[in-house]
Amino acid sequence: MTGSGPVHGTWEAAPAARWEDAFLCGNGRHGAMVTGDPDDEAVVVTHHTLVRPVDPADTRPPRLAAELPALQDRLLAGEWDAADRFTDGRGLRWVGAFHPAFRVRVRRREPPGTGPRAVRREVDFATGVASSVREGRASRVFVSRADDVIVQYVTGGRAPLTGTVTLDPGLPGAPHGLAVVRDAAPDDRGGLLTLRARYPGSDVTFSGVTLVLTAGGRTEAGPGGLEVTGAAGLLLLTRVHRRRGEPDLREAAAALRALVPEGAAPAGAYAGLLARHGALHRAAYERVVLDLGGSAADRALPGSALLRRTDSPALLERLFAAGRYHLLSASGMLPPRLTGLWTGDWDTAWSGAFTTDANLNLQIASAAPAALGEVSEAHAALVYGQWADWRDNAREVFGARGVVAPAHTDGVSGHAYHFERRYPLHLWTAGADWLLHPLVEHAETTGAADPRLAPALAEVARFYEDFLTRTGPDGRVVIVPSYSPENRPVGGGWGAVDATMDIAAARHALTTAADRHPADAERLRALAGRLPAYRVNGDGALAEWARPGLADRYDHRHLSHLYPVWPLGEINPYDTPGLARAAHRALELRGAGNGSAHGRLHHALVAARLGDGERAADALHRVLGGDFFHASLMSAHYPGRDVYNADAAHTLPAVLIELLVQSTPARLVLLPALPAAFPGGELRGVRTRFGAEVDLGWRDGVCTAAVRPSRTVRVDLRTPAGARTLDLVAGVERVVRVSAR
Repeated sequence: MTGSGPVHGTWEAAPAARWEDAFLCGNGRHGAMVTGDPDDEAVVVTHHTLVRPVDPADTRPPRLAAELPALQDRLLAGEWDAADRFTDGRGLRWVGAFHPAFRVRVRRREPPGTGPRAVRREVDFATGVASSVREGRASRVFVSRADDVIVQYVTGGRAPLTGTVTLDPGLPGAPHGLAVVRDAAPDDRGGLLTLRARYPGSDVTFSGVTLVLTAGGRTEAGPGGLEVTGAAGLLLLTRVHRRRGEPDLREAAAALRALVPEGAAPAGAYAGLLARHGALHRAAYERVVLDLGGSAADRALPGSALLRRTDSPALLERLFAAGRYHLLSASGMLPPRLTGLWTGDWDTAWSGAFTTDANLNLQIASAAPAALGEVSEAHAALVYGQWADWRDNAREVFGARGVVAPAHTDGVSGHAYHFERRYPLHLWTAGADWLLHPLVEHAETTGAADPRLAPALAEVARFYEDFLTRTGPDGRVVIVPSYSPENRPVGGGWGAVDATMDIAAARHALTTAADRHPADAERLRALAGRLPAYRVNGDGALAEWARPGLADRYDHRHLSHLYPVWPLGEINPYDTPGLARAAHRALELRGAGNGSAHGRLHHALVAARLGDGERAADALHRVLGGDFFHASLMSAHYPGRDVYNADAAHTLPAVLIELLVQSTPARLVLLPALPAAFPGGELRGVRTRFGAEVDLGWRDGVCTAAVRPSRTVRVDLRTPAGARTLDLVAGVERVVRVSAR
């Protein structure tokens, strides 16, 4: 964490008093929330699979395809509230709620007469280790990306360690009727702790197994755990499993023992586990670095103090680093949830699920440019793992081939069953395109060919071929019903006609599929060409609905109609300047709705694409000044640290990259939206969609970029100094120096 550049970690001078302030570790499967008290260390254990069961009968998409033609007739006749009744009569059904497993607690018994003592807790982003130290007593925790295990190493300091180790299921919001059985089995090397929990009214269980290895001393069974006496140190290895039926705890324990070489001492076993993990974690984390020239004094501050210095470049450096760290740590078997991979409470807002009409999409926006292929692969696991359910959605709701993605999923079911009148999410058809777009970007950036991608794009196009059957008097296709998340037109219903986002998604899906399927290209491009044109309203703004008569409702947190600006780039200042001006006017008129972080940072991303660095910086500053970040540097959904939520933490790195470097498969834009607050700095290792790595520096009005292409390509270079062609040869570095003003 030390050095002359940006700090790659954060620290505090006291243990976390709230679970929200606990430092975070994760490997994309298991998560750990570390409170940082060496004398009473509590590590909350989470796992991506831990969601409360939902009866499969309640997860089917509504069977409405037979009623779709009548709904389309009514909407086209101007019956704007018709979609409010397009339902099978069910009430709102929530997806399975994400929850924590238990706390692994190591509670020391204090020597007589000891008073309060100073503590320092920190998390090292480069290693993924959260540690705390008090008078030589130390606790270190990481979650191994190599061995998929939570590792905790506790040392005793000047006196041997004496205390209790327990698995504590008593977390806030745990449901009544959760049947929990705990057991402790001491042995000559330490012992084993197990916990089995059965969900109320279900045969689904989750279990935890912790292997305890001691350095000296002895262990014996005590109330609820293991009593340790006189140990120089403890090594704890923990895993969680969720399954239907009874867990095989004996097999789980054997798997943990296999991680430790026969006869290895806790210190040596810890070092070996950390080395295997670090080789994977550090390599991913260090690929991209941002240096904004923060002061040494600010860089040395604890996170809670630095958060109060909202104008400090060191704050943005640390939040950029923390955002990369948390995003990487939350991504593995699945991408990050609304809460990343962490929660200390069973009562998670919006079920702690994946909301795909903005939140997930924003959180993973930096995956391709910030060289986090691990995040893209985790996202692919969610998408392709639910593909069969997406087909069901298309068939049952729309009577179509192809796929329709849900707007809200727990990661278990991909069916569109979470909806109600005010949120007719089952009508949203743009989701599959938005969720596949990051995978297209990943393929363009890395050059890697995923054999699943082209067939998936073809299925999305197939849906539009079946769905886009209605036409207007001008011969253009009409998208009906059409939903702009999570808004509605003035005087209209929630389900409408020709939402701008739906038009953009359909056009992008059809043309992207055409690019990869030459035999179908002419047909798909012809259908894309018949989609409605975007509409500029009387205020000079890009309208949220292209249908005349559907007026904009400006005060809203979502910016769905600016989807063609960000992330698609279809509307941009270089190729479509008129529409870019209309999109900018729409951004100017847009309110913040409920002030959520995702709305603010979505605003910043769009502003950056439109070249307005000051507007983007203002949106960013409203988040920094709105008390959105906990001491852990994880964020909240609302100002005042209200509702634990990863949107701001994970999206902020994407905003900072977009201000400095943008790319398409045929264009590189350097300093597209540089705010005045960034007079100098460096961004190293950023990736482009034409397969190059870029190191960018700017200072004293001069911008220097070292471009290292992996393939030979000609791109359109845009800088503050103007436009020119840049010819790149695979394996040959090209240095560009231009004015930064």
